[in-house]
Amino acid sequence: MRGLIFDPFAGVSGDMTVAALLDLGLPLEWLQRFVAELNLGDVGVSAERVDRKGIAATRLVLNLPHEHAHRHLHHVVKIIEGTRVSPEVRDRAVHAFTLLAEAEAAVHGTTVQKVHFHEVGALDAIIDVLCAVAGCHELGATEFYTRPVALGRGWVDMAHGNFPVPPPAVLKLLAGIPVRDPEFEGECTTPTGAALVKALTNGAPPPVTFTPLANGFGAGTRDPQDRPNVLRLVLIEPQAGGEDAVMVVHCDVDDLPPEYVPTLLQAVLDAGAADCSAQPLVMKKGRTGVRIEALAEPGALDAVQAALFRAGTTIGLRFWPAARRTLPRRMEAVTWRGQEIRVKRSALPGGGERAKPEFDDVARAAANLGITPLEAYRGLLADGVAREQ
Repeated sequence: MRGLIFDPFAGVSGDMTVAALLDLGLPLEWLQRFVAELNLGDVGVSAERVDRKGIAATRLVLNLPHEHAHRHLHHVVKIIEGTRVSPEVRDRAVHAFTLLAEAEAAVHGTTVQKVHFHEVGALDAIIDVLCAVAGCHELGATEFYTRPVALGRGWVDMAHGNFPVPPPAVLKLLAGIPVRDPEFEGECTTPTGAALVKALTNGAPPPVTFTPLANGFGAGTRDPQDRPNVLRLVLIEPQAGGEDAVMVVHCDVDDLPPEYVPTLLQAVLDAGAADCSAQPLVMKKGRTGVRIEALAEPGALDAVQAALFRAGTTIGLRFWPAARRTLPRRMEAVTWRGQEIRVKRSALPGGGERAKPEFDDVARAAANLGITPLEAYRGLLADGVAREQ
């Protein structure tokens, strides 16, 4: 299993992320071939070595056809789904743009369906997101973490006018994610960069112990005087079978209608919880109730607590730190009966491994093949793609 740490000490953008992946070892020839296969027009891709305050870094250079498109989310999703990227890359890219749409809609007081993408709906932003997600996949990164994100100060010109830094959409996207304010002038983190950090890491902090494998610096276009304008990415191998710190959060409720328990669990998971469960209780005065329990990384604690209060009926909750031990794991994509399916492989103590296909991929493959998800799962077991223990 490989992990990737975002270290946005001077901020993050889409092009800086792709450039850092190139600096990390992603072959430029692979990136050029990948962009050509997207069939998004005459797009030129190159890179150059630059110096940012004494740090040697890579800068991405895109030559794009001229366009005047102001797209809605469904236009961007249609473009992404029209490419030949893997389901995992497609889903993560769509997720990043959905987060962008939700943030923009909240800022402008409209709906996700009606919000207009301006800068972030341009072709370069679409390419940045697809290349960033696909590049991570190509380098074998399956787990993602982030250190605090630099915000910046001042004002920036955008399609809607002159906006304060950080732009409102950036703060919406970074809700629940650690940030820092180093008093850097100008825009440090763009909406596209914030969406990538949110979609990939959801604010998860790096593991306490890990082995660094490589690191790369991706340069921004500007070269300000107050900072090296670069993003650092660190490719790591988390400590096998090690422990990490999590927060246990739970609350007991006796006034939540049962049909709303699943939506509460999903809201908590969407807020960044690593897991969330419900169990029945007998509470005071003999009332039936339910206990909601969540596991969250420390950086996601505030967002998880907010989700419990918003999506449920509790007026109080409890939380405490705990240690968690996990099996070393990795995610790989396999082709089964012409369908691409992600399989999570976990190394077992003493040797051997457990292989489990991702349910969403199994369900999608089953629909494409005209069979039930259970039939697809049994077929995967019979063909040795997945293995029960």
